[in-house]
Amino acid sequence: MIADNIVHFARVLRGAGMAIGPDRVLAALAAVELVGLQRREDVHAALSAVMLERHEQQPLFDAAFDTFWRDPKLLEQMMYLLLPKISGRGDKQRPPRANRLAEALSVPKAPEPPNPANQTAKEEVQFDTHFTFSDRERLQKADFETMTTAEYELAKKLAEAMPLPVEPVRRRRHEAASSARDGGRLDLRATLQRMARQPHTLTPLYTRPREELPGLVVLLDISGSMDRYSRLMLHYVHGLMRRALRVHTLTFGTRLTNISRCLKERDPDVALKLADEQVQDWKGGTRIASSLEEFNRLWARRLLGANAALLLVTDGLDRDEHGDLSAAAAQLHRLAHRVVWLNPLLRYEGFQAKASGVRALLPHVDRFLPVHNLASLADLGAALRSAPVAPHSLLH
Repeated sequence: MIADNIVHFARVLRGAGMAIGPDRVLAALAAVELVGLQRREDVHAALSAVMLERHEQQPLFDAAFDTFWRDPKLLEQMMYLLLPKISGRGDKQRPPRANRLAEALSVPKAPEPPNPANQTAKEEVQFDTHFTFSDRERLQKADFETMTTAEYELAKKLAEAMPLPVEPVRRRRHEAASSARDGGRLDLRATLQRMARQPHTLTPLYTRPREELPGLVVLLDISGSMDRYSRLMLHYVHGLMRRALRVHTLTFGTRLTNISRCLKERDPDVALKLADEQVQDWKGGTRIASSLEEFNRLWARRLLGANAALLLVTDGLDRDEHGDLSAAAAQLHRLAHRVVWLNPLLRYEGFQAKASGVRALLPHVDRFLPVHNLASLADLGAALRSAPVAPHSLLH
């Protein structure tokens, strides 16, 4: 009986987004057999020790343990209490990932009989019914970390279609213009050359400055604490690349990896699958200093030309004991046209720059912005177009 309950509990955790495989289930059975069932605290500690892979999963595990092991038969009655709203004042007091936990504990609906002829149409109607305009509006301010699986999948699609965060800039080179109405001015040299070839005609030619979209370079933290944010950020970047924006994306955890070629695939699922195969340090540690030093040495001069802005997406929790983060960030700031730091921890009202990594990075960035929901991604364009505002005040 206890073995069946542990297997069921592992399924709940897996449905809530934790990587619980058969090896962890077997380890959990052995751990419970060693500590016994006399004390609830011992069982909690034993299962926590073998089922968790990082510290950030502890709140989700604690909430699932308290709910499941109180009385498995009462789960359905407790679902209403576990379903928080997407936005509102009450969200601050709820544990993180409550939406995904409630979804994992809920009883699955019986599948409807398939109808191949109308399957696509039904899926489209169901998608629009579940997510109305008001639902999508609320979803704009929902934290990526607390979204259910269905909400997160919709957020990915919305992120792919977000408007470009940059506007065209004028270059020194010119291009032909059809008339003065298009912003062109008389190109006297081209006009005289045409008259020399065709003396009987006098057709004025016009020219105007060429406009191009500036490039973006994205340095994306893929450590364990950033996993959910970095996954959705990849969908956002993929959507920008599909619309011909020049974006170079490099991920870093314990090493630096350039995945720009992977994201050129038009299908987002194929693109992210290729990125998964190439990146070897998903959900690992964080070595920001060494990664920035490697980027400055190998990639900065190649990618940061033509007024390219750099987006640094990380929580700033550096675990690198060998690199000099302040010096690497200072060099990066000298090479980049603009450095914008996107940090999901900035969503908290009481955020303070106490971590050593945060304090080392802040003096060398032009903007410091949150990146925890779709609204923050939409505000990114305004931040890139506005004048730089150094966030030095957070250091005091």
